[in-house]
Amino acid sequence: MPENIDKYAIAGVFHDVGIWTHSFDYLEPSIELAQEYLVKIGKEEWIEEMSLMIDNHHKISRYSKKFSQTVETFRKADWIDVSMGILLFGFERSNFKMIKKAFPTVGFHRFLIKQVFKYFLKHPFNPLPMFKR
Repeated sequence: MPENIDKYAIAGVFHDVGIWTHSFDYLEPSIELAQEYLVKIGKEEWIEEMSLMIDNHHKISRYSKKFSQTVETFRKADWIDVSMGILLFGFERSNFKMIKKAFPTVGFHRFLIKQVFKYFLKHPFNPLPMFKR
């Protein structure tokens, strides 16, 4: 995993950024922004992998295709965060609590719940466009 730390950091920055810069259906804009950044820093060889990491971070089931190690690790980490520790995938609860104390969400999850509700009112048949099976 340490060999992929930069990939996880970049995916962590860009995976949800499209919700701020574009819309609630934010995966594609987030991927595009990450791709632009990777080109800018000369890491074009990471584009496919990073795109899959971002595109599948809300996948409900296990990811087992190309780049499965990084995509699945990132997917699990995001689910730990978005579930506020309800899902831990073997991660120690004490470590989760320590991280949450060091990096409080300062209302981010509350913001997400409001956004989901607003989007649901406009798109009741597709309330969570970023989720995949």
